[in-house]
Amino acid sequence: MSENWAICIGINRYDNLRPLEYAQQDAQAMSDFFSTTAHFSRVYFLAEDAPPLPSDFGSPLQSRPTFGNLMRFLRVRFEQRFLRPSDNLWFFFAGHGRRDRDQDYLLPIDADPGNVEETGVSVHHIAERLKRSGADNVVLLLDACRNEGARDGEGLGLDRQQGAVTICSCSPSEFSYEITELRHGAFTYGLLEGLRMEGQQNCATVERLDNYLKFAVPDLCRKYGKPRQTPSTFVEPLAKRHFILLPALALPEDLEPLKLEALEAEANGNFAEAEQLWWRINAVAPADAQTREGIRRVTLKRESDNLDNPGVAGSSLEAASRGHAVSSPKIPRRTLLYSAGATGLLAAISTGAWVVRNRGMLRPSPIRAETVPVTTVDDKGELLDTRWESVETFSQPIDADNAIEFSMLPAGTYKMGSPNDELLRVGKFEQQIDVTVGRIAVSRTTITQRIWRAVLAAHPGQIGISLSAAPSSFPGDDRPVETVTWQQADEFCARLSDLTERSIRLPSEAEWERACRADTTTAFHFGPTLTPVLANYCGTGGAVCGMSFGENVSRPDYADVAYPDGAYAKGPQGTFYGSTKPVRSYPPNRFGLFEMHGNVWEHCLDNWSADLGSIPRDGSPFVDPKSDIRVLRGGSFSHNPAICRSAYRDWMKETLTGWEGRVGFRVVCVI
Repeated sequence: MSENWAICIGINRYDNLRPLEYAQQDAQAMSDFFSTTAHFSRVYFLAEDAPPLPSDFGSPLQSRPTFGNLMRFLRVRFEQRFLRPSDNLWFFFAGHGRRDRDQDYLLPIDADPGNVEETGVSVHHIAERLKRSGADNVVLLLDACRNEGARDGEGLGLDRQQGAVTICSCSPSEFSYEITELRHGAFTYGLLEGLRMEGQQNCATVERLDNYLKFAVPDLCRKYGKPRQTPSTFVEPLAKRHFILLPALALPEDLEPLKLEALEAEANGNFAEAEQLWWRINAVAPADAQTREGIRRVTLKRESDNLDNPGVAGSSLEAASRGHAVSSPKIPRRTLLYSAGATGLLAAISTGAWVVRNRGMLRPSPIRAETVPVTTVDDKGELLDTRWESVETFSQPIDADNAIEFSMLPAGTYKMGSPNDELLRVGKFEQQIDVTVGRIAVSRTTITQRIWRAVLAAHPGQIGISLSAAPSSFPGDDRPVETVTWQQADEFCARLSDLTERSIRLPSEAEWERACRADTTTAFHFGPTLTPVLANYCGTGGAVCGMSFGENVSRPDYADVAYPDGAYAKGPQGTFYGSTKPVRSYPPNRFGLFEMHGNVWEHCLDNWSADLGSIPRDGSPFVDPKSDIRVLRGGSFSHNPAICRSAYRDWMKETLTGWEGRVGFRVVCVI
């Protein structure tokens, strides 16, 4: 098992700043949780009246968090490595923080607010010292934007600490609030509640804790009459979003993303990275046979690669050899590049050329072959297999730094709608018809907030209507742009088409379902059910979960259909994260498309028709000039899995944004 170590710092009384009420109490509560509940190997507690800190050599270190004491502790304790890569090191700070000269600082007891650079401790310095411990997993928990009445409008959270998970108590433009009734800061109270959760809804991973805090802390502030406070999580590299914070609470499905990353690293020939990932998984599940096999396989490959360099392979192979001997399956040695997504292997060979007229400056990349993992589950949500399939993809540049990735979908005829025996089908809207869809290119993800801003920056002039640069309720560069109307999505497509001199639009409803199904006939492209590993949906009960613009929209029924629980068919009960997730958080389908089920609803080109039989059979949109009602597909993070089925159909007026954070879109490039 991996070890957990922690450092907890809390400061109430400052020499030169307004005192706080509960910062020290917050740090004490976190220290107690780490020590007695989570059974961490070592917890250092620094506060005004805390006992001296034990030292492995020499005199004990002073625990009063002055500038000198903090800097000495970080220097002396982290001079040499003492943890393994699979271990976890936590750092919690409750007190004042300040952003100064483009750096985030934590303020010790004797900080001078007029000279933060020399009397504050930069978060970057802390992260770099903590990484010297040898732990590959460093977690920074910063409740350091308390409202002390003398801030310049920028809070912490703008710095990105490479190789660390940073969870800030609020967004950079917000304050953190102390709640007298709870005798805690809102963030720390919510953090402790989240870490104490058990069962399927626990917060054992970065991803689940992040989503819980984004829901729980604003809800606490609303309940106790405080302004909005939204914790923000930054993960560098992005793969650490799957990092398991509390191994003892980890669910079996929490290991699957890590296993997938390890397999991808192997296929890429990154054996050192793959080995580290397998050992990280082994620290959580030492009895897992697949993990032990992976460790042996990778270490044997490293040994093979180092035959020409005797002595390079070291203790990892020796450790792996302690298990039972097994044959090492061979992975073809191909030249592969790791794509920008959470999954997917990008073949370096090109299978064709994108034919374009010589008239635009933003030419798409050549078509390339990419190998993607296709996940299939049984009716209980158990993994049946993960096979590798080839898809054709290309990128459409927007500017020098941003591009939209598209998958090429082959022409084909499929059955649109659901069979009569599909559980919880809405028969009056889902009668089956045969539809033929031509060859199209579909964006691999919903449009992200980064891409939305890039298009608006490149084409600021409105064609039909004006657009906000930041319409979304859940900020994040790689999260879907959401809380947008159909008209706004259509305007975005018009500007993108004008910018690229290509026809880019919303998908028709028939094209969307073809893209979602990816040649499957089950309720979901994964199979007959969903699990929390496969999609972001409401898995805790009822039809709808969560809040919207400060109101509780949870309900057991939706569109006159009652949904009794958060499981679909024989699948497991799920979770409710309370927000969107970054695109590419879940496995893709056969066409290399991500998050077709859940996360956000997606606008379609069609006007709404209750009779699916009236949909054109050639894949074109249904048009009703008298209607301003448009089609939505895919479900969202707050909807029951039955509402996220491939065949489920919904609608909304084209001038409405829907519930907060629920509605986004992806685009089609006409070829």
